[in-house]
Amino acid sequence: MSTQTKSKSKSQKSNGASARVVWFEIPANNVERARSFYGKLFGWKIDKFPGPSTKPYWLINTGNDDPSRNGGMMERQFPNHTITNYIGVPSVEKAAAKVEELGGKVCMGKTAVPQMGYFVLCNDTENNQFALWEPDEGKIKGR
Repeated sequence: MSTQTKSKSKSQKSNGASARVVWFEIPANNVERARSFYGKLFGWKIDKFPGPSTKPYWLINTGNDDPSRNGGMMERQFPNHTITNYIGVPSVEKAAAKVEELGGKVCMGKTAVPQMGYFVLCNDTENNQFALWEPDEGKIKGR
């Protein structure tokens, strides 16, 4: 086990990625129905995002004080829209280039989330969607 741990740490250092799920999003055809389902199933608190947004968005509190362990809910954006996990990386641009180098696909380029950071939507080699996330360190430290 320790050999695997050392190997994994070495790999993480070489690509510069923290390789940790930092956020998730659940798309829903009927947000109220999904809110009720997940709220009753897991006891999650799901509230509409209080700030400005281009589309309705709900914040999910999974019961953990660490906001990086929480997620969001939105109206389904397209027919095959599935749950998306956001993986923290130091640079979405560098990680996106590596996605393509390894045979994955960038589906949506670098997109800003005001006062929070940047994301890139990708598909892996098996056509699974995931997102890369780069926090805007200047905004986070300035809070």
